[in-house]
Amino acid sequence: MRCDELIKKLEQLAPPVCACDWDNVGLLAGRSNKEVKKVFIALDATDEVVENAVLWGADLLITHHPLIFKPLYKINDKDFISRRIIKLICNDISYYAMHTNFDAAPGCMADVAAEKLGLTDLKVLEKEGVMLKESDEGPKETVYGIGKSGYLKKEMTVREIAALVKERFQLPFVTVYGEDAPGEPVRFVGISPGSGGSVIKPALEAGVKVFITGDIGHHNGIDSAANHMAVIDAGHYGLEYLFLDFMEEYLKKEAGENLEICKAKVEFPETFI
Repeated sequence: MRCDELIKKLEQLAPPVCACDWDNVGLLAGRSNKEVKKVFIALDATDEVVENAVLWGADLLITHHPLIFKPLYKINDKDFISRRIIKLICNDISYYAMHTNFDAAPGCMADVAAEKLGLTDLKVLEKEGVMLKESDEGPKETVYGIGKSGYLKKEMTVREIAALVKERFQLPFVTVYGEDAPGEPVRFVGISPGSGGSVIKPALEAGVKVFITGDIGHHNGIDSAANHMAVIDAGHYGLEYLFLDFMEEYLKKEAGENLEICKAKVEFPETFI
C-alpha cells in the first residue's frame, strides 16, 4: 500500500489530535505517495537505526520519539540530526513518528504497560481530552491522556512491585524512591511510560501509592516520598520499548502479508556498573 494509506491506519490507532501541543508527530520526511512494502520499527531514529533501515531496504521508518523536535534551519551533513534526514531522503525512506499521541491514545502505550502489570479498573492520570472511540455498541466518548492508574491483583510491598516491574518488562535494574513511603502494602498504583515528572502531581491527586515511570530526578523522587508516594524509576527506554512488539503486531493485523516488518534490536541505552 502507499505510505499515506498506511498512515491512515496508524492515525486510526493514535490520532494526531491526542499529541501534546509541544510535540512533533506525523510524516516528518519523505514521500507520502511512496509504495510501502518494508517497514522498519524503532524507538529512536539513531544513526544505527537509520543505517540498518537503509541496509535492509526499508520503504518506511516508524519511530516513537521524533527525530525532529526543534526547527532545522539548515539541512547539511555537519549536523547529526539533519545528516540522518539526508540519509533517509537520499535512500527514499519515508519517516513517520508517533510520540505523545501514542502515549495518550486509548489502547496504546499506557494501557499496554498497565496490562503487563495486570492492573484493573484503569483510569487516565493526566487527562488531555475526550475522543470518540469505536466499540461493540458503536462510537462512545473516551477520555485520553498521559499515564494510567489501576489496581494490582493483590496488595504488595514497594519492593515486591519493583521486582514485578523488573520481571514483566525484563529490565536489568530499577531505581526506587521512598520504599517505605506508603507505610504499608498497596494495590493502587500508577504508571506512565517515558518521562513521568509532569505526571507526579496528577498521580498524587489521584491517591496513587506507588508511581512507576522513568526519568525521575533526585528532587522529584524525594518530594514524592515526602508525600507518601513511592516512585519506581524503570528508565525511559525500559517502559517504552514495548512500542516495538506492539506496532509489529498492529501492522501485521492491519496489513497482513502485504508488509515485511523489521524491528530495531532491544538495546538499553544505559549501562549499570
